[in-house]
Amino acid sequence: MPRNTRSDVSVRVLGCGDAFGSGGRSHTSFYLQTPTTRLLIDFGASALVSMHRFGVDPGTIDAVVLSHLHGDHFGGLPFLLLDAAFVTRRTRPLIIAGPRGTPDRLRRTTELLFPAFWRTHGRSHVRFIELADRRPRQVAGATVTPFAVVHKSGAPAFALRVSCNGCTVAYSGDTAWTDALLEAARDADLFLCEASSFATPIPYHLMYQTIAAHRKDIRAARLVLTHLGPEMLSRRSKLAVECATDGQRIAIRRRATGHSKR
Repeated sequence: MPRNTRSDVSVRVLGCGDAFGSGGRSHTSFYLQTPTTRLLIDFGASALVSMHRFGVDPGTIDAVVLSHLHGDHFGGLPFLLLDAAFVTRRTRPLIIAGPRGTPDRLRRTTELLFPAFWRTHGRSHVRFIELADRRPRQVAGATVTPFAVVHKSGAPAFALRVSCNGCTVAYSGDTAWTDALLEAARDADLFLCEASSFATPIPYHLMYQTIAAHRKDIRAARLVLTHLGPEMLSRRSKLAVECATDGQRIAIRRRATGHSKR
């Protein structure tokens, strides 16, 4: 009989809220930790506060991988760079992997918030990797494969598939339904999927009823919903799918053969 084996990979939910911080939840960020890699998936505006709240040292992070360039998914980066320059005094570049346009968007955002900081400190603390649809990239010891999704953010938007240490974590980013999500999540150990609403359509976002309708096609060992708005938060205890909470630690266990849904 196949047995689960601990792979020393975990995901810490630093934030699983929507853009409005519904329910007092922090903006999106997930901390993926392996024996060799410490990587953040998205880094919303309140993510640095969440790192301190949950005891994650910003100086230990190897890379940040971005799904898209909305403020609740990348807006905390200027603060992380500020921390790198003046608090942790980082000596190695932080790798930032994101869609086309990430360097310019981050530079402009940082200069607006902290004038002259980018020129004097910011750019020396960063190394960029550009992500493109279905092109795997090596990022700090992990293989990151982006899948183009349906979300307007002034730059390409992606679902992400992150594989390292024999395990795979998939993440929808923000998107309307697209079958690219099935590709991103196929046989993943964990699929973090946004569910902004329960049954109310929101342009370029997912609602729970849509996810439920496709549940049998989502071939991931574990499905966890994130980016919950008020409609979802009021129903979360009655849902058939697990919902993330800020601070939650998810241990990833690879299976010897195959995956089961739960």
